[in-house]
Amino acid sequence: MKSSGKLHSRNLHHGRYDFEVLSKACPELSLYIKPNPKGDKTIDFSDKKAVLCLNKALLAHFYHIDNWQIPEGYLCPPIPGRADYIHYIADLLASCNYEVEGKVPTGKQVKVLDIGTGANCIYPIIGCQSYGWQFVGSDIDPVSIDVAKVIVQSNGNLSGRIKLVLQKESDAIFEGIIKAKDQFDLTMCNPPFHSSMAEAQAGSQRKLKNLAKGKPVKNQEHVKSQAKLNFGGQSAELWCPGGELRFIKQMIRESAGFADQVCWFTSLVSKGDNIQALKLALNQQGAKQIEVINMSQGQKISRLIAWSFLSPEQQKDWTKDRWVKT
Repeated sequence: MKSSGKLHSRNLHHGRYDFEVLSKACPELSLYIKPNPKGDKTIDFSDKKAVLCLNKALLAHFYHIDNWQIPEGYLCPPIPGRADYIHYIADLLASCNYEVEGKVPTGKQVKVLDIGTGANCIYPIIGCQSYGWQFVGSDIDPVSIDVAKVIVQSNGNLSGRIKLVLQKESDAIFEGIIKAKDQFDLTMCNPPFHSSMAEAQAGSQRKLKNLAKGKPVKNQEHVKSQAKLNFGGQSAELWCPGGELRFIKQMIRESAGFADQVCWFTSLVSKGDNIQALKLALNQQGAKQIEVINMSQGQKISRLIAWSFLSPEQQKDWTKDRWVKT
């Protein structure tokens, strides 16, 4: 699929942020709103507190989440891009909907596994509030699991719809999480894409330089000090030995052991050069369907890879057996 340069058509975050509306959802945000050189309202995206308030406002206004907080140093996700992933994988399920092909299935009969859900719990939140799906979120970090549990418990509209599970085996992805009788319509993952801490730090430096462009020299050091926290993230969120290619290849190998328990496996892929190697690995494991979906947010291009060990006909039988009328 070619990228259109736009967010998914069902994404709620098209166009510029309406800071007047958002500040009503999160009054604290008004403290950080200021005019840009053109006179339009904006915030300093290098200020971690401003970005955190923006996320709170977006979650409150669009997803009715009143209580959301993450610990210092944990990843603060860009919500429009995260929402795009949810909507594109919803299209995958729509394509194999037995009842009405092309119709996105909604409701608790759809079960999704989020690998590496993080302290922010962002994918389960958006998926639950957009489509009513049920989620299991796994992570190897106990703090992330504990914080995500607090978010779920603090918002009644998430209660009973998101289960958080600690992955006790640091070298495993699906093993220990998908039990013998489990079935998931989707799995998703935003893998750590750097191969080392040094590479992760270099990536942060590139972001810092982009943020500092056009700012007065006296403000650039402030940008750097703030953005180090804004672009935070624990080691497991940012890097792993071998980077995203090795991580997703391991995911592919493990997924073959759960071929009959998952309709679609998916993962984000940050580096387009990795796609061919991943397709080869999937063919070696016997995947019957492989899809690569390009996504974009302005100038930023990303992609997800999806695979299934079920044929289209088997997927239709899957949805017939599992989904009630939606």
